[in-house]
Amino acid sequence: MKDTRIVVLRRENDPDGGLRMADLNFIRVAAACPVTRVADVAFNIANIKSCIDTATEEQTKLIVFPELCITSYTCGDLFLQKKLLDAAEKGVDELRIYSKNKDVLIAVGAPLNLHTAVYNCAFVIYDGSILGIVPKSFIPNYEEFYEQRWFTSGKTITDCRVDLPFQKNIPFGVDLLFTSTPFEFGFEICEDLWSVIPPSSNLSLAGANVIGNLSASNEVVSKSDYRKQLVSTQSARCMSAYLYAGTGVGESSTDVVFGGELLIAENGNMIAANERFQRENQVITSIVDADRLNLQRIKNISFREAASIVPWQARKINFSFKSTGYGSFDRKVARHPFVPSDEKQRELRCREIFSIQTAALAKRLEHTGLKRAVIGISGGLDSTLALLVIVKTFDLLGFPRKDILTVTLPGFGTTDRTYNNAVELCKNLETDFHEVNIVAACLQHFKDIGHDPEIHDVTYENVQARERTQILMDMANKNQGLVIGTGDLSELALGWSTYNGDHMSMYAVNCSVPKTLVRYLVRYVAEKQSEQVTADILLDILDTPVTPELLPKNSEGKITQKTEDIVGPYELHDFFLYYFVRSEFTPERILFLANAAFDGKYKEETLRKWLKVFIRRFFTQQFKRSAIPDGPKVGTVSLSPRGDWRMPSDASFNTWLNQF
Repeated sequence: MKDTRIVVLRRENDPDGGLRMADLNFIRVAAACPVTRVADVAFNIANIKSCIDTATEEQTKLIVFPELCITSYTCGDLFLQKKLLDAAEKGVDELRIYSKNKDVLIAVGAPLNLHTAVYNCAFVIYDGSILGIVPKSFIPNYEEFYEQRWFTSGKTITDCRVDLPFQKNIPFGVDLLFTSTPFEFGFEICEDLWSVIPPSSNLSLAGANVIGNLSASNEVVSKSDYRKQLVSTQSARCMSAYLYAGTGVGESSTDVVFGGELLIAENGNMIAANERFQRENQVITSIVDADRLNLQRIKNISFREAASIVPWQARKINFSFKSTGYGSFDRKVARHPFVPSDEKQRELRCREIFSIQTAALAKRLEHTGLKRAVIGISGGLDSTLALLVIVKTFDLLGFPRKDILTVTLPGFGTTDRTYNNAVELCKNLETDFHEVNIVAACLQHFKDIGHDPEIHDVTYENVQARERTQILMDMANKNQGLVIGTGDLSELALGWSTYNGDHMSMYAVNCSVPKTLVRYLVRYVAEKQSEQVTADILLDILDTPVTPELLPKNSEGKITQKTEDIVGPYELHDFFLYYFVRSEFTPERILFLANAAFDGKYKEETLRKWLKVFIRRFFTQQFKRSAIPDGPKVGTVSLSPRGDWRMPSDASFNTWLNQF
C-alpha cells in the first residue's frame, strides 16, 4: 500500500505575527478517496485509517469519505449478505475506536442493516463516538444505477434513534446537524445532490454552513464537468462550503469505472480539486471561511425567508473540537479579487463589461434623444476607458463617431506625454476633437477669489477640476450632448475626486469598474480589438503613472503628482474595497487576508498603513457618493446611493479603527 498523497499548496505564516485562523473562524476540511477492494472491509478500513492519519497531521477538522467506502460501492447483491453487513458494522466500530483522541470529524460511508431494511448511510464519528447516522434520501434506479434492489430511502426519517451493538441511542435521520460553533456540518449522499431539491438545501437553511457529500458517481465523458458545476452551484445556492468525495478506481469495472473525484467549493468558487483516476490514497484539503459564509447569509434576505420551508426541525448534535489550530494558511487569496486570474475567463469578463456599459449608455442616449456625447480626455486610464465605451456605443447605435466631442483641457500640470496620447487617441478614433487650455481661466479665477497661484494647495487643484467640468457641461448644452463621466469605482471609494468637479457628469460609465479592472479592460481593447497605432497609444497610456496632473510638472516636463504616492497603491485599495463591501469583513480579517495575498510584496506595516487610509477616506468621503450621477453596475460591488450602498455621510470610522 502506497503512502497517502495529500494535494495541497502551502503558504506559511509568521507564527509570531498577525491573527490566528482560529480567531477569524477559519477551518481546515478534507475530502478523501481511499484505495478500496470490493467487499474487502479489512483492506478498506486500513486505507481509511491512513487517510485519517494524513488529515490529522494537517490539523484537519473534517474529513469526508466516499459513499459505502467501508464495503466499496459496487458490491451488488452482496449487500444482501449478512456476512458483509456484519463486517461493515464491525468496520464502523473499528473506526469509532480509532477516532478516539483524534480531533477530526469523520464522515464515512457504510450500509446500515435495520432488520427489514438496509440503508445507504453516512456515519458521522468524532472522538470515539458515533454522533449520528444520515441515510441517503434519493435512491437511483435508472441507467447504470439500480440501488433500490438493495437500499431503502431514508428521506422521511426524522427525529429517530437507533441502537448498535457497540453504541446505543444514536441519532438517525436526514434532520441532523453537527455543530461546533461557528461551524455546522450537514451531510448528503451522491444522488441527493442530483435531485430537484437536494437535502443540502434544507440542511443549509436549517443552519449548516459546511456540507459533505459521500459519493460514488461513475465516469463517462464530460460527466466530471457537470459534477463540478453541480457542486459549485449548490455551494453558491446554499452559501456554504461543499465537500464532494467520490469513490475511486478500486471499484468493480464490470460495467462502469469510477475516477475518485474530490472537490471542495465555497459559495460558488471551486477552491480545491484533485486529479482523477489515481491509484493511491488521496486527500485534498482547503481552508473554509465560516465568517464569509455567515455574513453572506445575513445580507441575503431570500436565504432567511426560505428557511420557513424546511419540512423538519433540525436536531443539532453539539460537540467541541479540542484545539483551534488548523495548520498553515494555505488557502489561495487573489491579490486582485475583481480580476479573473484565468486569461480566457478574463477576456470573457472584459467583453461582458463592455456590453453592460454600452447597453447602459445606449439606453440613456435613446431616452434623452441626444445623439452627441461630450468627454474630457486627459491621456489617463479612466478617460480612455470611458472614450472606448462611447465609441463602442456609437458604433452599436450607428451614430457617426464625429458626434463624439472629445475635449482635452491642458492645465498647469499637463505633460507632453499625456497631452500627445490624448490628442492622438481622439484623432485615431475619428472623434470630433477640441482643445481648451484652462490656464488663463484658472488664473483669472484665482484673481477673482484672491488666491495666490504660487500656493499649490487644494484650492489650486480644485479650481482646475471645476473649470474643466464647467467647460464640458457648457459644451454639452451648446451641442445638445451628454457629458460622460470618467471616474471609476476605486476613486469613488476613496473620494478621490473634486466635489462638483470631475465628481459630476450627466452619465458615468465607469462608476462600478475598479482601477485594477480598468487596466485589463484597456489592455483587452489594445491587444484584441485595435489596429497597431491605436494599440501602441493605449499601451503607453497603460504605462503612464496614474495622476490628476493638477500640480505643475517638473523642470524636465515630467509628472510630479502621482496618485498612488498620495493615497496608496490602487491594488491594495481595490483589495480592501472588495472585502470591506462585498464580504463585510472586519479590518483585522482584511489585514490577515492581505498579508496572505501580498506576502513578499508588502510588509504588514505597509498594509496596515494603507488600510487605515482606506477606512478613513471611505467613511469621510461618503458625502460625495451620496450625490453621484447615474451609472451602470457591472460587478458585485457598487457604491451607488440608490442601490447597493446606503450609508450616512456622517458615520464615524472610530469603531473600525479603534484598537486596530
